[in-house]
Amino acid sequence: MSAATTMAPPAAAQTPDSRIGLRAHCRHIGALARRNLLQIKADPESMFDAVAMPIIFTLMFVYVFGGAVAGKGNQEVYVNYLVPGLMAMTGIQIAMAVGSGVHEDFKKGVMDRFRTMPIARSSVLVAKIIVEVGRMLVATAIQLGMGFALGMSIGTSWLHLLGAVALSLVFGASLMWIFILVGLTMKTAQAVQGVAMLVLMPLQFASSIFAPTSTMPGWLKAFADYNPLANLADASRALINGGAVAHSVWMTLGWAVAITVVTAPLAVAKFRKKT
Repeated sequence: MSAATTMAPPAAAQTPDSRIGLRAHCRHIGALARRNLLQIKADPESMFDAVAMPIIFTLMFVYVFGGAVAGKGNQEVYVNYLVPGLMAMTGIQIAMAVGSGVHEDFKKGVMDRFRTMPIARSSVLVAKIIVEVGRMLVATAIQLGMGFALGMSIGTSWLHLLGAVALSLVFGASLMWIFILVGLTMKTAQAVQGVAMLVLMPLQFASSIFAPTSTMPGWLKAFADYNPLANLADASRALINGGAVAHSVWMTLGWAVAITVVTAPLAVAKFRKKT
């Protein structure tokens, strides 16, 4: 048997998704999403990052940086600034874990079994994203609960708050395609995590998540103004606290669409061909 034969994916894996109808796509996604949920039920520890990290991050940043940014004794003021920004950070943290999860599934042979089945290849990845968006929603709810417990208030309305949550989920889902592509490309889990951190750190700290960008050097502020996480943080902050909303919301949605349009087809193609 030649090397080309042994390395090629199964013939069924090369079937284009276009040959599978929309109803079948939805049925495959539903079945695979249920499988992923059952995995979480069997391993509750996999929810640790979604449950514990929002609590840890909120407490840590409020009481470590709150006095420095808002002034000593003004932590409650900082809560209203910080929590909408942390909603953006929560999304990227969970999205980063998706890449490692996909990589591990390939190492275990799970994805190879899926590729031998007569199912839409994209449905495997879409189902994973749907479940991860659910985990992100849980994490966001816990984060908001912590914010309210620490004195956060809504300056607009509950409808605007739900809009901020929805915007965070949409953008977080788009980021998952990036990390799925990274997980399918890198050869080791350590490499996946390393690349993810290289993406994560500049986007998180060169943004308005933790502090206003007005004190940054001009070149860094210019980067932060177009940083998608900064735009998401500003949009969520305006929706919850009040203020100009349109620019940051449209910038965030534009980034989400652009990221998805570019990386989703690449991730699906890589999934089909990965050996």
